[in-house]
Amino acid sequence: MSAGLFALLDDVATITKVAAASIDDIGAAAAKAGAKAAGVVVDDTAVTPRYLTGFNPSRELPVIWRIAKGSLKNKLLFILPVALLLSALLPWLIMPILMIGGVYLCYEGAEKVAEAIRPHPETLDERAVELTTEEHEEKMASGAIRTDFILSAEIMVIALGEVSDQPVYLQAISLILVAIAITCGVYGVVAVIVKMDDVGLNLAQRANGTVKAIGRGLVLAMPKILGALSVIGTAAMLWVGGQIVMHGGEEFGFKTIPHALHDLAHYIGGAMPFAGGVAEWLTNTTGAGLFGLLLGGVIVALHHLFSKTAKH
Repeated sequence: MSAGLFALLDDVATITKVAAASIDDIGAAAAKAGAKAAGVVVDDTAVTPRYLTGFNPSRELPVIWRIAKGSLKNKLLFILPVALLLSALLPWLIMPILMIGGVYLCYEGAEKVAEAIRPHPETLDERAVELTTEEHEEKMASGAIRTDFILSAEIMVIALGEVSDQPVYLQAISLILVAIAITCGVYGVVAVIVKMDDVGLNLAQRANGTVKAIGRGLVLAMPKILGALSVIGTAAMLWVGGQIVMHGGEEFGFKTIPHALHDLAHYIGGAMPFAGGVAEWLTNTTGAGLFGLLLGGVIVALHHLFSKTAKH
């Protein structure tokens, strides 16, 4: 009896050690996968606030919550199972799907640039109606979730690439942890950014002179910060989209443009020894963004041409 009990306890101890080791493996794999996707997370954070303009302040947090739920749904219900299946059965199909998403990002970014160049005149009455309509909220939230789907797909595929040598269950758990952590991080930061003007207004009403000055500074600065984030978000869409398409094209043998950009970035970086890494990164980023703008601009022009033709 005692021998059997000790044997059972020994088995329990062994299982516990294996479980602890598995938890360590999961944590390490998730951290590795998340770190690799960090660059796209920055883009996601910059892109999202541009979809939160034109709302009554009382609706900002509910809309952010709605987008965050849509983002998590994108990652866990759609992208995760498809990514795991494709990785196991049709790994060659992942890149073409990502490239399609990249083309969409280029199109949407170029469309925003076109709208900025030729803005649609808007009356005060139209603006007032826009702030209170459910149609505006639905349009902006749906657009944010669509764009998030592309960025989330890239995040998840990049993360999957970092744990592709692990067992399937470890891949799945790691990606689930990455999806939850990134979604909470991105939309937590977005919520802070969007509501910072309300914080500033609250501080501006305090009696303390220093606190009041800080509050006024925030109130005055936030429209400029949100405007800058809108520009950064559009640039990020073009950069990420162009980068995806160029990288995918390189894998399929279209290497001229990516190699030329790489050589140019390497040359510029080498010519600036004190800031070579930054210069090289900026060159690659700018080149990818310009490529994305060109590609997206062609698609936008074709779309408008066909739309006019269809109306006539």
